[in-house]
Amino acid sequence: MGQLISGLNLRPGDALVPELGFDLENATPSSDELQLYNKLASMLVKPGPALLHLLRSYVPASEQIRDAIAKPTPENESRAWEAVSPTVDILRDIYDYSVDLSDVSKNLEKNQGLAKLFAELLDFVFEFDHLKMRSPTLQNDFSYYRRMLQRGRYSSSHGPEGDAKSSVSDLRSAMIEDDQANRISLFIAYPTPMLKCIIDTTTEFVNKNRLQKSVGDWLAALWATCFNTVMVVSIILYDHIDPNGAFYKNSPINIKHSVKIIQTITTLNVSKEYSATNLLSALRYNSKHLNDDTTPKGVKNLVLAT
Repeated sequence: MGQLISGLNLRPGDALVPELGFDLENATPSSDELQLYNKLASMLVKPGPALLHLLRSYVPASEQIRDAIAKPTPENESRAWEAVSPTVDILRDIYDYSVDLSDVSKNLEKNQGLAKLFAELLDFVFEFDHLKMRSPTLQNDFSYYRRMLQRGRYSSSHGPEGDAKSSVSDLRSAMIEDDQANRISLFIAYPTPMLKCIIDTTTEFVNKNRLQKSVGDWLAALWATCFNTVMVVSIILYDHIDPNGAFYKNSPINIKHSVKIIQTITTLNVSKEYSATNLLSALRYNSKHLNDDTTPKGVKNLVLAT
C-alpha cells in the first residue's frame, strides 16, 4: 500500500484527521491528483469486477481429481488436468493482481477523490475474500495441479511431457512455473488472502515511515464516514497499525456503535450479500488486539458473542 499511503505527505507524529463531512459517493479527484488517480484506478479498481466474476464462475474439479487419484490412467489424469487448468489460470490472475496491490497502492491521499478509490479497494478486498472462503475446493484443485507439476507429467506452458522444444527451455520453464505455483499456494492458503495482503503491505509501509498515528487517524476518519465492508476493513487496518489497536478504552473508533450499525444495516438489507455474522466474523478473526487485556470486557464480549 506504500504508493497509496505516501501521498498523504504526513510526518511522524502528525495528528491530522481529514474532514469527515465529505461525500465519498460523489467525490472526484483534484486536477493535481488526476493522473495518479487514473493510474491507481486502472490497476487496482478496474480489474476488480472481472476478478470477482472469475471467482464466481469457478467450477470445482473434485470429481475428476478423485477419479484420477483412484485410477491414475492417462485418460483420467488428462481429464483432471483439463478440469483444473481453468482454475490455475484464475488463480494466476488473482495472484498477479495481489502483487500489483502490494507494489502500486502506496499513495493514499486525504483528498475526497482518492479516499473514494481507497474505499472501493477495501470493498473489493472484503468481497473477494468472502467469495474465496465459499470456495474451499480451490486449494484442493491447485494442490493436484502442483502434484502433477512435481511429477513432471504436465506443464501449463506446453502440455504433456515431451512437447517442449528443448530440454533446456523445458527445465527453465518448469523452475519458473514451480516457483510461481509455490507463491500462489502460499497466497491462497490464508482464509482471507487479499485482506492479509493489504494488512501486511500497509503495516510494513506505515511502520517503516513511522506514520502509525497519521494513517491511523485517517482510517478512523474513513471508519466514521463509511459503513458495512469499508467500515469493518477500516477497523481491522487501524487495529493492525495503531500500537494500542482499535478496541482499547480511548480508541477513536467506537466499537459498540460499529456493531450496532452493522446489525441495523444488515437487518434493513442495506448490505449486499453480507449478514451481520459475515461482517462481525471478519472483525473477530482478522483483528490483532481484540483479546488484549486492554480491551474492555463489554467490547470483547459484544464482538465475540455477536
